[in-house]
Amino acid sequence: MSEQAIAVKAKKVDAVVEKFNAATSAIVVDYRGLTVEQVTDLRKQLRDAGVQMNVIKNKILTRAAEKAGYGDLNDVFAGPTAVAFSNEDPIAPAKILKKFSDSVDALEIKGGYIEDKIMSVDEINVYATLPSREDLLSMLASELQAPIRNVAYAIKAVAEKGDDGEAA
Repeated sequence: MSEQAIAVKAKKVDAVVEKFNAATSAIVVDYRGLTVEQVTDLRKQLRDAGVQMNVIKNKILTRAAEKAGYGDLNDVFAGPTAVAFSNEDPIAPAKILKKFSDSVDALEIKGGYIEDKIMSVDEINVYATLPSREDLLSMLASELQAPIRNVAYAIKAVAEKGDDGEAA
């Protein structure tokens, strides 16, 4: 192999290492059997959530994963492989890919990492079923409002009872 070809591959590996290092999560999938329309739809859903999906050669992924400290992922780099990288919401790719794989049998989640923790398919599926950050904040706000609401109802009831008592 020529030095020029080696340099080109080294640049590709370094680019993937940068993606691994910048991402809060990376989910590896087997996309074999998806139609062009399905891949386009999946990429659009991922892009709308700020997730980038790339098809990368397994040898480049293997070298980049080792260089970035994710060498334990090397077992999942077999067959047609695409990686969904998220730099923002670490759960977004898991949610979108899980939902898509439930409706399209051809997509298979193989593994990945979320916030620097390498995860199995089962662990990724658990994360995918968690409520979104916005939903969790909404639940928290509702729970924090409940005691205040109860105090307000109690004060209102006492005030109404006091009004009834004065009239009698």
